[in-house]
Amino acid sequence: MPDHRCRLYLITPPRIDDVDAFAAALESALEGGDVACLQIRCKQDGVLDEELTRAVTARVLPICHAKDVAVIINDSTDLALALGADGVHLGQGDGSVKRTRERLGPDAIIGATCHDSRHLAMVAGEAGADYVAFGAFFPTETKEAPTRADLELLSWWQEVMELPCVAIGGITPVNARELVIAGADFLAVSSGVWAYAEGPAAAVQAFNRIFDETNG
Repeated sequence: MPDHRCRLYLITPPRIDDVDAFAAALESALEGGDVACLQIRCKQDGVLDEELTRAVTARVLPICHAKDVAVIINDSTDLALALGADGVHLGQGDGSVKRTRERLGPDAIIGATCHDSRHLAMVAGEAGADYVAFGAFFPTETKEAPTRADLELLSWWQEVMELPCVAIGGITPVNARELVIAGADFLAVSSGVWAYAEGPAAAVQAFNRIFDETNG
């Protein structure tokens, strides 16, 4: 078992039609237990919806900060700066980690999508990323996943690197335990929380039970 406690990395739902309704769902989720951060990912057909990103961030930033939950903007350094977010998550086509660090400063959280690539992860770490994200580990309908990652990647990373790693892709309370045991520092979850049959708070509770039980 890992000698650290894994934490939950929430990602917004694939669709947000009602910002206030989502804010209420988020408040419920955060009542369920520990959440490290919320990534705001508002896209339509893979394209960033800037207006919705602004609306969602303005609404949920106070909710998250009241619970010490960091807010991370997907893809856009410009929006992260403009909206006062805590950081940005970069895909492979969203600009360099080094340049983003220069723009956001030393205290910002910068994450990088690395798919199933050890090389991309090491490059991101050397450039100053705060975490790297591997996946997809399971089939997911939230977004099109170009790669599938395996558990051995998490174990290898945990053994040789100190930089935190995030597992992403189709994660639910049913399949989360093996990712935690393999060495994930964070589990990035969207539908596994928002579409959970018993509601978002129950999902967060379920994930945190797994984290507590697998904490070495």
